[in-house]
Amino acid sequence: MNISFFASRTITFYMARIFLVRFVAVLAALVIVLMALDLLGESGDILAYPGNGNAQLWLYVTLRTPQIIARFLPFAALLATLITFVTLNQNSEIISMKAAGISAHQILAPLVVASIGIALGSLIFNERVVARSTATLSAWTNADYGPIPRDRGIANNVWVRDGDDLIHAASARGRGTRTELDRVTIYDRNGGRLISIIKGMRARQAEGGWRLNNAARFDVERGVTTTLPVYDFARGVTADRFTLSSVDPASRSILQLRTAIADLDAAGRPTGPLQAGLWHKLSGPLSAVLMPLLAAVAAFGLARSGHLFVRAVIGMGLGFAYFVADNFALAMGNLGAYPPTLAAWAPFLLFLLIGEAVLIRTEE
Repeated sequence: MNISFFASRTITFYMARIFLVRFVAVLAALVIVLMALDLLGESGDILAYPGNGNAQLWLYVTLRTPQIIARFLPFAALLATLITFVTLNQNSEIISMKAAGISAHQILAPLVVASIGIALGSLIFNERVVARSTATLSAWTNADYGPIPRDRGIANNVWVRDGDDLIHAASARGRGTRTELDRVTIYDRNGGRLISIIKGMRARQAEGGWRLNNAARFDVERGVTTTLPVYDFARGVTADRFTLSSVDPASRSILQLRTAIADLDAAGRPTGPLQAGLWHKLSGPLSAVLMPLLAAVAAFGLARSGHLFVRAVIGMGLGFAYFVADNFALAMGNLGAYPPTLAAWAPFLLFLLIGEAVLIRTEE
């Protein structure tokens, strides 16, 4: 009995080649169809901005396509695996391999190795292309598909809560002790009741907190506005609370996200959802490696049962069940119900065990 990892060099390259060809074809078809549907839904908003035309539509396509590729790449791997196995079964090639003493794991090995290559390529693609296109598309969407403001490291429309008080800054610029807040409004509250509203043009850090110069204080109860030469507020609130008020894991690379998590953690802010997003940047691309294993039910056992369509549906059902579990776990991680590592890796490990159990139970 052949106990090597691969059955033979010829079979390995043959199966890897037909799988990769079908993967590229399925992914291209999915991207074209989904991009066309997405463009139909967004074209009205894009063209609504004065001066936008075909050039802006093509710009949207170039920014949105990487996101679609990254999201549906595991689906393409699943469908390509099912198509590959169905084709091999119809031509009795799986039966011939089994008759030659090749095990189920050896039949799957070329597809798994090819999927590992796909996963690594997806990881690099996400880091180099998807994160940048997502950040640009988000900025363009926030500008209502108008000219994108130049990113100068300024956080706009920042809200921070300090106890009962709410602090709003039109913009926050700088980093660390050099951070400045522009057009600051402080809603002084006590027990949920608004006491006063303090406004100032610029605030800087001072004496462990923040200081407004030439502030105006409006007393809600008396309806009187007074001028304050100096007003100190938000003692103990660090600059990161303003400059990192909103971090989107999808628009940052792994290194950028790790830096943001470290800054937020040093500021004492919760980072669970961001850590879940960081781990998912690794587990997400690796989901392509699971697809040959989950779809293997469509490859074996046909000589006994002959229910090709039913087995293909079961394989597809296992694949889609993984995606549902993965999205559910990530949502629970974002809510803080699951630890970040568990939210990112639990579905992958669970369905890896399920796929192996089904394969060993039925074929090995």
